[in-house]
Amino acid sequence: MAKYTRIEVAQTMKEQGMVPLFYHADIDIAKTVLSTLYKGGARLLEFTNRGDFAHEVFKDLNKYALKELPGMILGVGSVTDAGAASLYMQLGANFIVTPVLREDIAIVCNRKKVLWSPGCGSLTEICKAEEMGCEIVKLFPGGTYGPGFVKAIKGPQPWTSIMPTGGVSPDRESLEKWFESGVTCVGMGSKLMAKNEDGSFNYEKIESLTKQALSFISDIRRDK
Repeated sequence: MAKYTRIEVAQTMKEQGMVPLFYHADIDIAKTVLSTLYKGGARLLEFTNRGDFAHEVFKDLNKYALKELPGMILGVGSVTDAGAASLYMQLGANFIVTPVLREDIAIVCNRKKVLWSPGCGSLTEICKAEEMGCEIVKLFPGGTYGPGFVKAIKGPQPWTSIMPTGGVSPDRESLEKWFESGVTCVGMGSKLMAKNEDGSFNYEKIESLTKQALSFISDIRRDK
């Protein structure tokens, strides 16, 4: 069962402005990445549903967060059907992110008042998602649509909350373009999850990039 209500999750997404996302099959590595993000100031994580037994990794990771990282909100992304959404909610997922708009996922999440964020790529899909109770729409793939798309949507629909995922970098120039277009928050994966030449995670850099991105977001919002 989710520890945080969908309103609390939506508010944290808005306040923090960034949702890191990653997946790793090794629970010890996953715990270290999560702790690193936490040290960097992040209080949200979208664990990506990839690979065999991903739900088992999430189960242990969420237990670790609840015990060791106060205020850390874990959710799950790349969920493509209601069965998977229900499974992850049984394991305590506080939010569900999907690559596409699916009514079956909306139904099971709304039933338990868990925030769900569907991937949308048109105004029609965004409107449909909001009609089904969506608080924050995921724009995916964000890099394909760009900040101009967000600005165009916010014109006739200033109430729409958008989270682009893909095409977002932790540098000021990228974040400035997105937040000036009107996004509520951004999803960030590979550009934030820095790695060493051997493919291992560079924890020091991940922490630094997290702090930097959150600071940029705060500055950009203040200057608007």
